[in-house]
Amino acid sequence: MKRINQTTSHGLGFVPAPLAQLPWRVLFLLLAIGGFGLVVLFSAAGGSLQPWASRQGIAFAIFLLAAIGISRIRLNFWRDLALPAYAVITIMLILVELAGAVRGGSQRWLDLGFIRVQPSEFMKPAIVLALARFYELLPAGEIRRFGAVWPAAAMLGVPVVLVMLQPDLGTALMITAGGLTVMFLAGLPIRLFVGGALALAIAAPLAFNFLLHDYQRNRVLIFLNPESDPLGTGYHISQSKIAIGSGGIFGKGFLNGTQSHLDYLPEGHTDFVFATMAEEWGLVGGVLLITAFILLVRWGVGVGVRAEGRFSKLVAGGLATTIFFYVAINLMMVMGLAPVVGIPLPLVSYGGSAQMTVLGCIGILMAIDRENRERVRF
Repeated sequence: MKRINQTTSHGLGFVPAPLAQLPWRVLFLLLAIGGFGLVVLFSAAGGSLQPWASRQGIAFAIFLLAAIGISRIRLNFWRDLALPAYAVITIMLILVELAGAVRGGSQRWLDLGFIRVQPSEFMKPAIVLALARFYELLPAGEIRRFGAVWPAAAMLGVPVVLVMLQPDLGTALMITAGGLTVMFLAGLPIRLFVGGALALAIAAPLAFNFLLHDYQRNRVLIFLNPESDPLGTGYHISQSKIAIGSGGIFGKGFLNGTQSHLDYLPEGHTDFVFATMAEEWGLVGGVLLITAFILLVRWGVGVGVRAEGRFSKLVAGGLATTIFFYVAINLMMVMGLAPVVGIPLPLVSYGGSAQMTVLGCIGILMAIDRENRERVRF
């Protein structure tokens, strides 16, 4: 028995304990999704590593190593950091509104000289950590009282409004989804969510007319009737549907896509990368990729189920939901089931922001999972 315990503590044979203790099934799943994403980007560039696949591969490797590093940090660190980090990122969002860098008609970045940062990306996991910490500190008997609702609603509402002003509807929706998930899992009465949904339905026409920008209203109208302007604002959705449908069951084959290679499909390497993939890999490739994401989210939910303590459970549930909404919103968007809101497909779409956020979430989930396994072992 003593020898078995030594093997468990110090690794399996010649494998060092820190490596043996990593969740290798999840890491292999991430490598499979990320690797497939590089293949799609290689094809989207006409069979070249430049300009997307090589940069994406470097960013993926860096952020994956960072996620592994995050997994070695004790959960108490994130518990202590949750509220201060939320406050700092909120101040950064205010600074973006006052003196942020403008790019592509949106004011979403802080220019620090050597790098541009997008604080709204940091807020996606930060709101989950902050609300989880708030509900951990809240006495159990207060959870069904008004004092459990308005502070959390204010914590969620402030960054959402600031992000909407940038304007960035997609990110605002992601922050809202993560925050509401934590509030729901914390045990707030269902009637509050039903009432909120009804209030939202009533307020939607007012928001459509007075809060949304012209391009955002056009996206909603095009979502409802894409054929009304197939060569204008409806072009993205129409071409995305054509690319996905033309792939059939098995696809046209690697490097044989026409919609993306002939530049009919806009943003085929970012927001609409799934359409680029589906054209060449067909229904089979799409189902396999979606299955991989389902397994990833399922693992995250399982981490929350096995976790001990309110903070761990709420963080795991909120972060797993954040990853789920990344995937779900993007897929619905490219299939014409939701308005185009600029949400990339994580680990597949070109760009570092989504990779950083998703792999950061996974790093924290791996930290919770590691503590779960340590608790069971000892």
